[in-house]
This record gives sequence, C-alpha cells and structure tokens, in this order.
Amino acid sequence: MTLSNQGTSSGTGAGATAGTVHDFRVDDDGGGERLDLLVSRACAVSRTQAATLIATGQVMVNTRAQRASYRAEPGDRIVVTVPPPPGREIEPEDIPLNVVYEDEALVVIDKAAGMVVHPAPGNWTGTLVNALLARGEPLAEGGGAERAGLVHRLDKDTSGLLVVAKTDVALRLLSAALAARRVTRRYAAVTWGHLSADMLTVDKPVGRDPNDRTRMAIVHDGRTAKTDFTRLARFDSVDLLRAHLHSGRTHQIRVHLHSIGHPVVGDDTYGGGGGRRLAELPPKRHFLHAAWLRFRHPLTGEVLDLRSPLPADLKTSLAALSEMPEMATHPDPLDAFGFYNAPEAPVSAEAEQDDRE
Repeated sequence: MTLSNQGTSSGTGAGATAGTVHDFRVDDDGGGERLDLLVSRACAVSRTQAATLIATGQVMVNTRAQRASYRAEPGDRIVVTVPPPPGREIEPEDIPLNVVYEDEALVVIDKAAGMVVHPAPGNWTGTLVNALLARGEPLAEGGGAERAGLVHRLDKDTSGLLVVAKTDVALRLLSAALAARRVTRRYAAVTWGHLSADMLTVDKPVGRDPNDRTRMAIVHDGRTAKTDFTRLARFDSVDLLRAHLHSGRTHQIRVHLHSIGHPVVGDDTYGGGGGRRLAELPPKRHFLHAAWLRFRHPLTGEVLDLRSPLPADLKTSLAALSEMPEMATHPDPLDAFGFYNAPEAPVSAEAEQDDRE
C-alpha cells in the first residue's frame, strides 16, 4: 500500500487516532486482499474494528462503499474516516512545555519522557495536546481535536523534538515533507550488547504484532521500514548509537533493534528492560531521545536545524554505563561523542513518493 499525505503519522503511538482520515492507494502487493485486512493494517486497528468501520460507512473504495469481503485491486483508492468518540472534549491544561522554536506557522517542542503526545482511551488528560491548547496559540485543525496540529509523534517514554503545525497549510506542507523524506530525524539510543559493525542498516517491514495488538513486530505484510544505525561509542555492555529514520513506523527504532538482538536499554516492551539498576534509569524510562531535527520551513524555505541536548536522566545513565562520570554534568554528551558530525541530509524541495508515517 502507498499512503497519501492524509494518513497516520508518527512512528510512535498505538492504533488509529479518533477523528483521523487515512487516505491510501493499493499497490500490486495489496491486490486481491480483503478490504477489512487492508484497513486493519493501514490504520493499525484490529480486524473487528476495521469491519465495524466498513459496516458503518466510514470506508470508501473509489468513493463507493464496499463489503468487508471486497477484494482490492491495484490502484484502488481507499479513504477511511475514524470518527471521534461522542461527547469527548479535549480540555486545555496548564502543563509546562519546553519550546525550542516557534513562529506563526509552527512550534517545535522538546517533549519530556513520560508525557503522552495526544489524548486517547486511557490518556484523555495530561497529554502534550492538552498542554498546547492551554497556551492559547492557534493550532492546525486538519488532524482533528485530539491531534491538534501534530505532524508526527513520539512514544510516551521517548524524549526529544516534535513538530506541531499552527495552520492547516503548514500541516499539509510539513506532512508532505515528512512523507517525502525531506525531514531529517536522528535519535540517540543506547542498546544492550554490541553491533556487528560500526554502521548497520535494518530494512525490515513493521506491523502490528499478531499475538499482541499493543506491540509492533517484524511481519512479512507490514509496512516498509528502514533505519540506519551508526555506533558512536562502544562500552563494556552497551553501544551508543545514532539512529537515522528513513520511515516513521510506530516503535520503528525499538522494533528494529529488538529484531537484531540489541534492544534499547530500559525498553520493557521489546526486551531491554533488564539491568535497569546497572543503567541507573528511572522506572519505565528507556534510553531513546529524538535529539536532532532538520527540515525546511514550510513557508519561508529556511533550513531549520534544531537540537536537543541529552536530558539529565539519560546523562546520568550514560555516565554509569560508560564509566565516565563526567558525562553526568557535560552540557551535551552527544556532542562529545560526535553525534552531530553526520553528513547533512538533503532538504531540497523535490518530493519523493513514500509512505506517510
């Protein structure tokens, strides 16, 4: 399947977002597949939920309703509307945010670990969106009230840089840039064990784990996902890595590292939760940080190069794992290990066809 620029975004939340429109075309590989299975995979919902959306008229195939058993043909355009929950209003909440860049078109937030990005069942309050609404600034409406201008997402326990659009025009242009791989996102990760080489690319499809819908996994019918890993330092029991995303699937970095036997330190979901005391990490915190964001401003064309120093809890952990106590007080250990020495990724205005996160 090839998703258009109205699909889900972010490589980091779980399941379809209420109030979201997913707009995609079926490629040759999806030809002949049942409609409910296509919708389930594209929108990250269960097959039962997909069948409900189809039965209630929320799924259109080439502008017409079809049965769940409809066999898709290559080129079919499928539009899925996930309605918002009835009677649920998203309330502004006065929660401090770390703003690293802002103008009339967009705002970039340095999200703290532990904060959920947008409201959803089980997390209707205390989210980044609740905090954004309380600032009183305009936010793009195209993604629905729960998404409030979000261009992409981060996992709850991943810290770092995240872009929010203030206008629908900015949201559309930033989403297109993200889909075309014109937004460079690089993460710092510490993983258990040692990679087989200093540079490694993992190119494996990611999809919902068929045995546990709260997890993602490497699955043969998942969505294309590619991550470049560069080892910046090798310590006794861990590697410090720079991860460069070529796509943005949910939990992509964590799933890819788990698949090669080197899970993220502190990642309870994907096998890296052991040794937390050795790593000196707080409960439920994993060592993954969205440290570097580079893209062209959607309106002015200016190249924005934004960086987030390693937060205090991860500096403490790195100091313990590296046996370099000075890292705990270093302004940004990532700079000391050459994290920002990577070649600049292109930010040209030329779009490439790619899946939307």
